[in-house]
Amino acid sequence: MATTRNFQDMLNEYTPNTLLMEEMIKRDWFLSNIDIDNGWKGGKLIVPFKGAGASTVEFGQLAASTDISQSTYVRGHIDDYVEVWGSMILNHRDLMDHSGKIPETTFLKIIPGELDMLMDYFKQVVSTQLGSGSHFATFTANGTAGGKIEVDHIDRFSLSQNLTIDDGNSAALDVYVIGIDINPSSPAAGTTGAITVSATRGGAAADVSAYTVAQGAKCYHPGVLSNGAFTSVRSALLSSANGGSSTIHGVTKTSYPITQAVNIDGSGWTASNILDSIFDGYTTVRQRAKGNANTVVMSYKHLGSVMKKLEAQKGPFVVTKQPNASIYGWTEIEITSVKGTLKLVGILEMDDDVVFYLDLSTMKFRTNGGFRKRQAPDGREYFEIRNTTGYAYVVDCCLFGELEHNKPGHNAIVYGISY
Repeated sequence: MATTRNFQDMLNEYTPNTLLMEEMIKRDWFLSNIDIDNGWKGGKLIVPFKGAGASTVEFGQLAASTDISQSTYVRGHIDDYVEVWGSMILNHRDLMDHSGKIPETTFLKIIPGELDMLMDYFKQVVSTQLGSGSHFATFTANGTAGGKIEVDHIDRFSLSQNLTIDDGNSAALDVYVIGIDINPSSPAAGTTGAITVSATRGGAAADVSAYTVAQGAKCYHPGVLSNGAFTSVRSALLSSANGGSSTIHGVTKTSYPITQAVNIDGSGWTASNILDSIFDGYTTVRQRAKGNANTVVMSYKHLGSVMKKLEAQKGPFVVTKQPNASIYGWTEIEITSVKGTLKLVGILEMDDDVVFYLDLSTMKFRTNGGFRKRQAPDGREYFEIRNTTGYAYVVDCCLFGELEHNKPGHNAIVYGISY
């Protein structure tokens, strides 16, 4: 016979915080491949950069003691961690049996599925922000009076989702997704689908014609524009002139070589020359960057082009590790040529206009305990609410952290890819 236990006991036993952290690491390529520090309790975190090293060398004589260059260290900092919250709600009536209690069997049927869906979405949000930046989708056509928005990543939307849209000359607007079309008729270039939005959840379509492609209209998760986002790989590696940030952890990028990643123009990259372009880019990285940026991270679109070329031309390229697909949403392949060995990684959360060359030892995710459930002072990890339709349990998951980039100059980014 099924046992009857309270909601808190089962929540502690079957969805402990250690499980949440382990699951999120497995589901996020960035967190699976960089160091994680779980001990940061918030507040200002110092990030030291080596601005210059000892470089005095003279032939046939000693340098004057007053003319010897010294190593220079720069004190960067992260002011505080970024907060991200994910929430789910469970109706008490869906969980209880005829005796009014929560059977263990019923809990186990419902909670794992709900938690899995939440963690999948949480992973997508975090991974997208760590890689691509504060926005998660870009308009590919002007918004319409009927609430239609064509976007470049339809896979990042769900019905009833709350989001914020904004562009360069309009006020930010909070909207809800009331329709998703993955096969829009006559879509603009780069469109993967279209959403229809409303000013209220389940309401009538909102007029979003003021938000245009010319003004760089984008979609954001609620709170990002007002509260900030992670320091993404994209913003850290791109120069200010190419759309990145002008500073990294409080230090002006152009002040020191170590804070400047190599930026490579990808406007000439095509599906037919992508393999050669990747290795040409790697040559540039080896010439100008100081680290070992041999992990090339790209979107599935580009990885697909790479795999087609490998199948068509085996000549100068040797696959040393066959494609390895993860059930959590990424694929890896290792290739050797006369120019070196590269690991090529395709992940769902990458944008199509950029490709990263990463030295993964130059990044660290600083966090206060990783992914965990919110706990009340009395120890409860849920919040009970009473509605006229019955009782419900709210479970909130949180992540407090920031991505530290301690040697941006060991990495590179290709920008402006548009094929």
